[in-house]
Amino acid sequence: MRNIRLTVAYDGTDFHGFQVQPQLRTVQGVLQEALRLITKEEALQIHGSGRTDAGVHAWGQVVNFVTRSRIPVEKWPVALNVRLPNDLVIREAFEEPLDFHARFSAKRKVYRYMIDRAPYPNVFQARYAYHVPYPLNPDRMREATAYFIGRHDFTSFCAAATPVEDKVRELYRIDFEEKDSFLSITFEGEGFLWNMVRILVGTLILVGRGRLSPDDMPAILEARDRTRAGFTAPAHGLTLWEVIYQ
Repeated sequence: MRNIRLTVAYDGTDFHGFQVQPQLRTVQGVLQEALRLITKEEALQIHGSGRTDAGVHAWGQVVNFVTRSRIPVEKWPVALNVRLPNDLVIREAFEEPLDFHARFSAKRKVYRYMIDRAPYPNVFQARYAYHVPYPLNPDRMREATAYFIGRHDFTSFCAAATPVEDKVRELYRIDFEEKDSFLSITFEGEGFLWNMVRILVGTLILVGRGRLSPDDMPAILEARDRTRAGFTAPAHGLTLWEVIYQ
Protein backbone atom coordinates (compact mmCIF):
# COMPACT_ATOMS: atom_id res chain seq x y z
CA MET A 1 0.00 0.00 0.00
CA ARG A 2 1.17 3.53 -0.82
CA ASN A 3 0.08 6.88 0.61
CA ILE A 4 -0.03 9.62 -2.04
CA ARG A 5 -0.28 13.31 -1.21
CA LEU A 6 -1.57 15.75 -3.83
CA THR A 7 -1.52 19.55 -3.93
CA VAL A 8 -4.76 20.64 -5.57
CA ALA A 9 -5.89 23.96 -7.06
CA TYR A 10 -9.46 24.75 -8.02
CA ASP A 11 -11.84 27.52 -8.96
CA GLY A 12 -14.63 27.00 -6.45
CA THR A 13 -17.29 28.93 -8.39
CA ASP A 14 -19.04 25.91 -9.86
CA PHE A 15 -18.45 23.50 -6.98
CA HIS A 16 -20.76 22.98 -4.01
CA GLY A 17 -17.76 23.06 -1.70
CA PHE A 18 -15.06 20.46 -1.11
CA GLN A 19 -16.85 17.67 0.75
CA VAL A 20 -18.83 14.98 -1.07
CA GLN A 21 -22.59 15.66 -1.14
CA PRO A 22 -25.17 13.45 -2.83
CA GLN A 23 -26.22 14.64 -6.31
CA LEU A 24 -23.98 17.73 -6.08
CA ARG A 25 -20.73 18.58 -7.85
CA THR A 26 -17.98 18.79 -5.23
CA VAL A 27 -14.18 18.85 -5.38
CA GLN A 28 -13.85 15.66 -3.37
CA GLY A 29 -16.47 13.89 -5.47
CA VAL A 30 -14.95 14.81 -8.83
CA LEU A 31 -11.40 13.99 -7.74
CA GLN A 32 -12.40 10.73 -6.09
CA GLU A 33 -14.22 9.58 -9.23
CA ALA A 34 -11.15 10.28 -11.37
CA LEU A 35 -8.90 8.37 -8.98
CA ARG A 36 -11.23 5.37 -8.94
CA LEU A 37 -11.21 5.28 -12.74
CA ILE A 38 -7.41 5.28 -12.82
CA THR A 39 -6.78 2.81 -10.01
CA LYS A 40 -9.88 0.58 -10.51
CA GLU A 41 -10.24 0.72 -6.70
CA GLU A 42 -13.91 1.39 -6.05
CA ALA A 43 -13.41 1.81 -2.31
CA LEU A 44 -10.68 4.44 -2.67
CA GLN A 45 -11.26 7.45 -0.41
CA ILE A 46 -9.47 10.78 -0.35
CA HIS A 47 -8.87 12.88 2.76
CA GLY A 48 -8.62 16.66 2.53
CA SER A 49 -6.73 19.06 4.78
CA GLY A 50 -10.07 20.76 5.42
CA ARG A 51 -13.39 21.63 3.87
CA THR A 52 -13.87 24.73 1.75
CA ASP A 53 -17.38 26.14 1.39
CA ALA A 54 -19.22 26.58 -1.90
CA GLY A 55 -17.56 29.31 -3.94
CA VAL A 56 -14.25 29.28 -2.04
CA HIS A 57 -11.14 28.67 -4.17
CA ALA A 58 -7.87 26.85 -3.48
CA TRP A 59 -4.31 27.18 -4.71
CA GLY A 60 -2.80 24.83 -2.14
CA GLN A 61 -5.46 22.41 -0.92
CA VAL A 62 -3.87 19.10 0.12
CA VAL A 63 -5.41 15.65 -0.09
CA ASN A 64 -4.08 12.14 0.46
CA PHE A 65 -5.23 8.65 -0.44
CA VAL A 66 -3.97 5.10 0.06
CA THR A 67 -3.69 2.94 -3.04
CA ARG A 68 -2.20 -0.27 -4.41
CA SER A 69 -1.46 1.44 -7.72
CA ARG A 70 2.15 1.32 -8.92
CA ILE A 71 1.93 4.56 -10.91
CA PRO A 72 5.18 6.49 -10.26
CA VAL A 73 4.53 9.42 -7.94
CA GLU A 74 5.65 12.00 -10.52
CA LYS A 75 3.07 10.67 -13.01
CA TRP A 76 0.02 11.26 -10.84
CA PRO A 77 -0.53 14.92 -11.86
CA VAL A 78 -0.41 14.00 -15.56
CA ALA A 79 -2.63 10.93 -15.15
CA LEU A 80 -5.25 12.90 -13.25
CA ASN A 81 -5.22 16.23 -15.05
CA VAL A 82 -6.20 14.68 -18.38
CA ARG A 83 -9.30 13.29 -16.65
CA LEU A 84 -10.22 16.36 -14.58
CA PRO A 85 -12.28 19.42 -15.60
CA ASN A 86 -10.57 22.73 -16.31
CA ASP A 87 -11.49 24.18 -12.91
CA LEU A 88 -9.64 21.47 -10.96
CA VAL A 89 -5.88 20.88 -11.35
CA ILE A 90 -3.32 18.70 -9.58
CA ARG A 91 -0.19 20.82 -9.07
CA GLU A 92 2.16 18.24 -7.54
CA ALA A 93 2.32 14.81 -5.92
CA PHE A 94 4.44 13.21 -3.19
CA GLU A 95 4.63 9.78 -1.61
CA GLU A 96 4.27 9.89 2.18
CA PRO A 97 4.51 7.41 5.07
CA LEU A 98 1.29 5.51 5.71
CA ASP A 99 0.63 7.49 8.90
CA PHE A 100 0.47 10.82 7.01
CA HIS A 101 -3.01 12.40 6.96
CA ALA A 102 -3.79 15.58 5.02
CA ARG A 103 -5.89 16.96 7.87
CA PHE A 104 -4.39 15.59 11.07
CA SER A 105 -0.75 16.05 10.01
CA ALA A 106 -1.23 19.72 9.10
CA LYS A 107 0.54 22.27 11.32
CA ARG A 108 -0.66 25.56 9.84
CA LYS A 109 -2.95 26.87 7.13
CA VAL A 110 -2.74 30.02 5.05
CA TYR A 111 -5.77 31.75 3.54
CA ARG A 112 -5.81 34.80 1.30
CA TYR A 113 -8.76 37.15 0.80
CA MET A 114 -8.85 39.53 -2.18
CA ILE A 115 -10.72 42.85 -2.24
CA ASP A 116 -11.17 45.01 -5.33
CA ARG A 117 -11.50 48.70 -4.38
CA ALA A 118 -11.98 50.04 -7.92
CA PRO A 119 -15.08 52.14 -8.71
CA TYR A 120 -16.30 49.37 -11.04
CA PRO A 121 -15.67 45.60 -10.91
CA ASN A 122 -12.79 44.10 -12.87
CA VAL A 123 -14.49 41.66 -15.22
CA PHE A 124 -11.43 39.40 -15.29
CA GLN A 125 -11.16 39.18 -11.49
CA ALA A 126 -14.83 39.26 -10.50
CA ARG A 127 -14.83 35.54 -9.66
CA TYR A 128 -11.86 35.90 -7.29
CA ALA A 129 -12.14 39.33 -5.64
CA TYR A 130 -14.89 40.94 -3.56
CA HIS A 131 -15.76 44.31 -5.06
CA VAL A 132 -15.94 47.05 -2.40
CA PRO A 133 -16.46 50.39 -4.23
CA TYR A 134 -15.99 52.48 -1.08
CA PRO A 135 -12.87 54.11 0.36
CA LEU A 136 -11.04 51.82 2.76
CA ASN A 137 -8.32 52.86 5.19
CA PRO A 138 -5.75 50.04 5.18
CA ASP A 139 -3.82 51.59 8.09
CA ARG A 140 -6.85 51.36 10.36
CA MET A 141 -7.44 47.80 9.18
CA ARG A 142 -3.82 46.86 9.98
CA GLU A 143 -4.18 48.43 13.41
CA ALA A 144 -7.24 46.30 14.12
CA THR A 145 -5.48 43.05 13.18
CA ALA A 146 -2.98 43.50 16.02
CA TYR A 147 -5.71 42.40 18.43
CA PHE A 148 -6.22 39.10 16.56
CA ILE A 149 -2.62 37.90 16.58
CA GLY A 150 -1.98 35.25 19.19
CA ARG A 151 -4.24 32.72 20.88
CA HIS A 152 -7.85 33.81 21.37
CA ASP A 153 -11.40 32.52 21.64
CA PHE A 154 -12.86 33.40 18.22
CA THR A 155 -16.51 32.63 19.03
CA SER A 156 -17.48 36.13 17.83
CA PHE A 157 -15.77 35.46 14.51
CA CYS A 158 -17.23 32.13 13.44
CA ALA A 159 -20.61 30.99 12.16
CA ALA A 160 -23.15 30.62 14.98
CA ALA A 161 -23.80 27.03 13.83
CA THR A 162 -20.14 26.00 14.15
CA PRO A 163 -20.33 22.48 15.65
CA VAL A 164 -17.03 22.43 17.56
CA GLU A 165 -17.09 23.45 21.22
CA ASP A 166 -13.47 24.64 21.49
CA LYS A 167 -13.28 27.89 19.55
CA VAL A 168 -9.80 28.88 20.69
CA ARG A 169 -7.39 29.27 17.79
CA GLU A 170 -3.97 30.85 17.29
CA LEU A 171 -3.23 33.31 14.50
CA TYR A 172 0.45 33.78 13.65
CA ARG A 173 0.25 36.60 11.13
CA ILE A 174 -2.10 38.79 9.12
CA ASP A 175 -0.42 40.54 6.19
CA PHE A 176 -1.70 43.18 3.78
CA GLU A 177 -0.59 43.70 0.20
CA GLU A 178 -1.79 46.50 -2.07
CA LYS A 179 -1.46 46.42 -5.85
CA ASP A 180 -3.41 48.88 -7.99
CA SER A 181 -7.04 48.65 -6.81
CA PHE A 182 -6.55 45.27 -5.15
CA LEU A 183 -6.04 44.70 -1.46
CA SER A 184 -5.16 41.16 -0.38
CA ILE A 185 -5.19 40.03 3.24
CA THR A 186 -3.28 36.87 4.18
CA PHE A 187 -4.09 34.93 7.36
CA GLU A 188 -1.81 32.24 8.77
CA GLY A 189 -2.93 30.20 11.75
CA GLU A 190 -2.93 26.77 13.33
CA GLY A 191 -6.48 26.27 12.07
CA PHE A 192 -9.67 28.18 11.34
CA LEU A 193 -13.29 27.91 12.40
CA TRP A 194 -16.25 27.83 10.03
CA ASN A 195 -16.42 31.21 8.21
CA MET A 196 -13.76 32.64 10.54
CA VAL A 197 -11.63 34.29 7.85
CA ARG A 198 -14.66 35.69 6.04
CA ILE A 199 -16.07 37.21 9.25
CA LEU A 200 -12.68 38.67 10.15
CA VAL A 201 -12.55 40.25 6.69
CA GLY A 202 -16.10 41.60 6.98
CA THR A 203 -15.19 43.16 10.32
CA LEU A 204 -11.97 44.65 8.93
CA ILE A 205 -13.90 46.18 6.03
CA LEU A 206 -16.17 47.94 8.53
CA VAL A 207 -13.04 49.21 10.30
CA GLY A 208 -11.62 50.39 6.98
CA ARG A 209 -14.86 52.29 6.26
CA GLY A 210 -14.85 53.92 9.70
CA ARG A 211 -17.94 52.11 10.96
CA LEU A 212 -15.92 50.30 13.62
CA SER A 213 -12.79 51.41 15.46
CA PRO A 214 -9.67 49.26 15.79
CA ASP A 215 -10.10 49.69 19.54
CA ASP A 216 -13.47 47.90 19.34
CA MET A 217 -11.77 44.57 18.59
CA PRO A 218 -10.89 43.50 22.18
CA ALA A 219 -14.50 43.98 23.32
CA ILE A 220 -15.82 42.02 20.32
CA LEU A 221 -13.42 39.15 21.06
CA GLU A 222 -14.30 39.18 24.74
CA ALA A 223 -18.06 39.16 24.05
CA ARG A 224 -17.94 35.71 22.40
CA ASP A 225 -21.04 36.77 20.52
CA ARG A 226 -21.35 36.41 16.72
CA THR A 227 -23.72 39.40 16.52
CA ARG A 228 -21.00 41.76 17.77
CA ALA A 229 -18.63 41.20 14.82
CA GLY A 230 -19.01 42.32 11.22
CA PHE A 231 -20.70 40.68 8.28
CA THR A 232 -19.52 37.50 6.56
CA ALA A 233 -17.57 38.53 3.45
CA PRO A 234 -18.58 36.64 0.27
CA ALA A 235 -17.00 33.27 -0.44
CA HIS A 236 -15.58 34.13 -3.86
CA GLY A 237 -12.87 36.42 -2.46
CA LEU A 238 -11.34 33.64 -0.36
CA THR A 239 -8.60 31.20 -1.40
CA LEU A 240 -7.00 28.41 0.61
CA TRP A 241 -3.44 29.36 -0.26
CA GLU A 242 -1.21 26.84 1.51
CA VAL A 243 -1.23 24.00 4.02
CA ILE A 244 1.99 23.72 6.02
CA TYR A 245 3.24 20.41 7.41
CA GLN A 246 6.75 19.82 8.78
